[in-house]
Amino acid sequence: MLLRRASLRWGASEAELDMVLPGDDLLAQANLCATRAITITATPEAIWPWIAQLGQGRGGFYSYDFLENLVGCDIHSADRIVEEWQNIALGEQINLAPGVGLTVAHVDPGTALVLRGGIPTTTMRPSPYDFTWAFVLRPGPEATTRLLIRERYTYAHRWVAALVEPVELISLVMSHRMMHGIRQRAERRPRSDDHV
Repeated sequence: MLLRRASLRWGASEAELDMVLPGDDLLAQANLCATRAITITATPEAIWPWIAQLGQGRGGFYSYDFLENLVGCDIHSADRIVEEWQNIALGEQINLAPGVGLTVAHVDPGTALVLRGGIPTTTMRPSPYDFTWAFVLRPGPEATTRLLIRERYTYAHRWVAALVEPVELISLVMSHRMMHGIRQRAERRPRSDDHV
């Protein structure tokens, strides 16, 4: 129970856990909610381009690419900002793997990106859960920023908990690496070839 509690709130303060974030209104009742956070020594404007280009076939997820690719995700995390991946439109599909994606449900450049959807268990059935994945930037003191990542799940059936909740430990490992990957890129001193 202690491990599960820690995994659902890694790095987040009590105030951040209670905070209403963009995308929370999309799922009125969440069966499972995870809020994770990290401080980045950079402004939201410096961090946003890395979030804007998230996705398979885009900038990747700045996590453990080799693990994602073991299950066929074809992820290649970018080490530079690519201009053609910077414009995100409401309703656009952001892929997690080839042919498997989430929809952009909210975008506020420089502040928040919220993806929504669910992954079907078979090609014949819709997903047994609804899911939002929010990336929120909150300015802090002395040119720092808090990056908050919130996952919210609503189950269509009780048995879905047995499917989703064990995956949350994997999500913690991947999210932890992703947050550090974003921080590493955003805090790096800009080079002339950072934008292509």
